[in-house]
Amino acid sequence: MREHLGFSDICNEVMMSRSIYGGAFVLVEGVTDDRVYRKFLSEDSIIIECHSKDAVKRCIKELAQHRGLKEVIGIVDADLDLLDRRFPDPPLFFTDCRDMEMMCIQSNAFEDVLDEYGDREKIQKFEDRYGSVKDSLVEASYPVGLLMRVSRDNGMGLNFGNLDVSRFVNPKTLTIDMAAMIDVVIMNSAPSGISKKRVLRMLEDEIKNLEDSWDAARGHDTVSILLLALQKGLGSFNSRSLNENALAGSLRLAFSDSDFAKTRLYKDSSEWANKMDLNLWRLRRRCWHASLVRSKVLIC
Repeated sequence: MREHLGFSDICNEVMMSRSIYGGAFVLVEGVTDDRVYRKFLSEDSIIIECHSKDAVKRCIKELAQHRGLKEVIGIVDADLDLLDRRFPDPPLFFTDCRDMEMMCIQSNAFEDVLDEYGDREKIQKFEDRYGSVKDSLVEASYPVGLLMRVSRDNGMGLNFGNLDVSRFVNPKTLTIDMAAMIDVVIMNSAPSGISKKRVLRMLEDEIKNLEDSWDAARGHDTVSILLLALQKGLGSFNSRSLNENALAGSLRLAFSDSDFAKTRLYKDSSEWANKMDLNLWRLRRRCWHASLVRSKVLIC
C-alpha cells in the first residue's frame, strides 16, 4: 500500500529510518528503477519508491533543503528535461538518456539481449544493408518522443499510451512513416480538430533543430519497436513468445556493473556521495556472459 503514501509520509519514513541505515536513502520513481539500481547499491543504503518523478523531486527538496538531511539522493528519468537542457542540482540526478530503459539500450546490455533473442544471420544481413540495429531502432523511435515535446509546447494534449508501433514502423527496414505515426497518435487522443499536416510540419522543424536522436528517444517506444523487429524479421525461435514487459526486463537484467560504471549518472552521483562521505554504490569487476536463460555470472 506504499504507493498510496503522500510525499510527506515518505519524508517522515526516511527521517524515522535514519538510525537503521548507515548509507544513503536513494529515492526513485518506481519498481523498475528499484530493480535496476538495487543491484549496484551498497549494503547499508536503501532504495525507496516514490511512485512519480514529481514525488521524488518534492521529497528531495523537503528532506535535503528543509530538513537538512545529507544522506538522501534522488534518481529520476530525464524525460523532456533532457531536450530542454534543464539539468538538476545534487542530490537530484538524471538518467544519462531520456529514461532508464534507454540507458540500458545505450549500453552493452542491448547487444547481450540481441544475442539472446536475435538470429545472427538475419541481423548480419540487416546491418550489411541498413547499418546498426541499435542506431536504426533509435532513428525509428525518436520521432515519437519528439512529438511529445511538440504536443506539450503547443498544448495539444496528445495521448501516447498504448501505441501500436506496427502501424507506422516497417519491421523489415526499421524505418518510420511519420505521417502515419501522427495519424495513430491523433486517433489515440480525444478529438480536437488538430491538423495532421500542421503537426507534421512542426515535427519536421523540431527534427531540424535536434542535436542528438538519443535525447528524444523514449524507452517504451524503442522496446516496442525492438519487439516488433524480433518477431517480424530479426528474431530467433525463442523471441516468438516474448512480450514488451519480458523484453524490457531482459534489458534490465543484462545491465551490468560495468555498464552502470560507464554512465554519467554513476560518475556524478559517486562524486557527490564522496563529498558527503556516503557509501552509495558497490560495484564488482565482473565478466558478464549474456545468457538470459542460464542467468550465469562469472566473477573475474
